[in-house]
Amino acid sequence: MIWATNRVGILPRAALIILIAALLLGGTPGTREALAAEDYILNVQPVIPFHLTSDWNLITRTIIPIINQPSLFPGPNAISGSAWGLGDINPSFFMSPAKPGALVWGVGPTFTLPTATDWRLGSGKFSLGPTAVALLMEGPWVVGALMNNQWSVAGWRDKDVNQMLIQPFVNYNLGNGWAVSTSPIITADWEAKSDDHWTVPVGGGVSKLFKLGKLPVNTSLQAYSNVVRPEHAPDWNLRFQVQFLLPGFK
Repeated sequence: MIWATNRVGILPRAALIILIAALLLGGTPGTREALAAEDYILNVQPVIPFHLTSDWNLITRTIIPIINQPSLFPGPNAISGSAWGLGDINPSFFMSPAKPGALVWGVGPTFTLPTATDWRLGSGKFSLGPTAVALLMEGPWVVGALMNNQWSVAGWRDKDVNQMLIQPFVNYNLGNGWAVSTSPIITADWEAKSDDHWTVPVGGGVSKLFKLGKLPVNTSLQAYSNVVRPEHAPDWNLRFQVQFLLPGFK
């Protein structure tokens, strides 16, 4: 059961810290057949549980994005330039039962901090909202979903933020450390024009759990096609992820 929870990497047991490095490669509009290796996001995600009481854990999950964004349009104007650097940091906090059964859940707040080093890489807004996650572990199956919605409350950019994220996940353990899974990140930008609200990827991949010395490591590779996407968004992406399972606080 612990291994199954760790594969998801969202709500670890209190005895484990999960350090996730996720590399996302996206296909640039206009070059659908080519791999746009220069268009990438490296998300560093420490997931740290704190044992508060005999009944409750606090689990922190922080997404630190390092982004390389190629030019979207030709020409010398400001919007056409490429950018590389730190994006907006997104910490989330989940209150979760310390002694869950087959159903594991957590609720709390999530925030987006305007930490981007280039205006092209962030929203220029401080945003916040509720977040929740729940997963059910039954035999080889892990099924659940993470969701949140954030609204901007301060910042220097003109465009307000009102964005929803839903990440359903299904993981089936095959044995010997192998698993097949899907965990598409579905987003909705409610401030965009109606045709550009949704990004809906479809796909999945495989993962392998092994030990590096005494350190458990989980690697996964997934591919997705954005069957619904805004204008100028990538039509597909690849996600390579490595999870390091570290001893937690006692």
